[in-house]
Amino acid sequence: MQPFTTLTGVAAPLPMANVDTDKIIPARFLKSINRTGFGKNLFHSMRFREDGSENPDFVLNQPAYRNAEVLIAFENFGCGSSREHAPWALLDFGIRCVIAPDFADIFHNNCFKNGILPVRLPREVCEALMDDARLGGNARLTVDLERQVVVRPSGEEIPFEVDPLRKHLLLNGLDDIGQTLQHAGAIDSFEARRKTEQPWLAG
Repeated sequence: MQPFTTLTGVAAPLPMANVDTDKIIPARFLKSINRTGFGKNLFHSMRFREDGSENPDFVLNQPAYRNAEVLIAFENFGCGSSREHAPWALLDFGIRCVIAPDFADIFHNNCFKNGILPVRLPREVCEALMDDARLGGNARLTVDLERQVVVRPSGEEIPFEVDPLRKHLLLNGLDDIGQTLQHAGAIDSFEARRKTEQPWLAG
């Protein structure tokens, strides 16, 4: 998993509440357990018309936001089904951070497991950040996980809270498997000792 330390990039405003996981990645595209390839269908029902052409009104189709790395939304982002494909699609598109007043619990957890930083900030702060984001590519936000601040284009720093363990894992690029492999030496020693003491368990 790619570590998340400090990100400076374009932020896309998505002034919607209750964006569910089926809006993020519709169920008909969940045909793979690989984590790549989902970005092209991110927000498919909003990004594309019925004939397959792009909807020019959707923010991620607008030139200033095609390479957005931060998404700003409103309450209850990631609600609905628990599909892990939702953060996969965001990450595959290039989104590394989502800022919203709150998130659905399972989506929130899945973000950390896949290298995306979900930042909770009050509604009025999200609205101010959206105003910044509407300035387009010239208004870049910085998200500093180590210092736990979002830096506006004006230089104003907005602090945010994050669980210390999750912060450590993101800073070091550790998912659940990576976290376990930190103890590989102890695991190998245990397995070797068990084979000696209980050989019948080794098959």
